[in-house]
Amino acid sequence: MMDAAKLTITLLLVSCLVLLTIDKSMAQESGLEVGDKMPGFEAYSDEGDLWNSDDYVGESLLVVYFYPAAMTGGCTAQACSFRDNRTKLTELGAEVVGISGDTIESLQVFKRANNLNFSLLSDTEGEIAEKFGVPVRSGGTIVREVDGEEVELTRTVTTARWTFIVDKEGIIVYKDTEVDAEGDSEAVISAIESLALN
Repeated sequence: MMDAAKLTITLLLVSCLVLLTIDKSMAQESGLEVGDKMPGFEAYSDEGDLWNSDDYVGESLLVVYFYPAAMTGGCTAQACSFRDNRTKLTELGAEVVGISGDTIESLQVFKRANNLNFSLLSDTEGEIAEKFGVPVRSGGTIVREVDGEEVELTRTVTTARWTFIVDKEGIIVYKDTEVDAEGDSEAVISAIESLALN
């Protein structure tokens, strides 16, 4: 009798763990939604400073975009698009921050090579991505030529390409999980203008 009871309890516990895992993975896939409060987060930027989201709530709109890897084709096109539209975004009262699993050193190379004019955050453990529900997979290393030299860029995790707009009250008002890398900044500008957020 005792063995049957132990087996039943074990099966129940395993079932609960499986259900919890499924729940967690489903939450991970859907992530935060429009209308949700942005979770506070902080990370080291490409400049080596601690960047904190709390410094922007109440002050400006915040465009938070996650990208897979510095110095790759789509990610470079996306970053350069935000760079080129920085003046327009600033006029609309928006601050831009890009987040990836790249090391600070890799972000510094990425920023310098492309003359980027906004903050890049190093989320090497994928903790910020997890707060937003952005899917994360394993990282990697790539080699790129920068200023005539081969440079190795490392990321410990690779995030999906998702973009959010957060209003001044810290509420998510826009979410894109099917981002067109090159057109992302234009889509964000259109969203801010149509939502009359500024």
